[in-house]
Amino acid sequence: MNTAIRKKIIEVCESKISSKGENVGLSFYAFFKNKNDNPELLMEVAKWWIMENRLNHFEKAVKIKEMVKFK
Repeated sequence: MNTAIRKKIIEVCESKISSKGENVGLSFYAFFKNKNDNPELLMEVAKWWIMENRLNHFEKAVKIKEMVKFK
């Protein structure tokens, strides 16, 4: 995934954790608007979520944040 979407994922995770607590779960749809304005990026994130990491539909935001953190 590119740097911009990684940054967006981290921001969304931090926002959800801040507002709902450490146990909040989310799906990869949380990183996109409710319209399909960038299907290529949506599919890239979906592939990473589903095919590469075999994540459940909902996962803890803290887990996702750690997985995409910049190394």
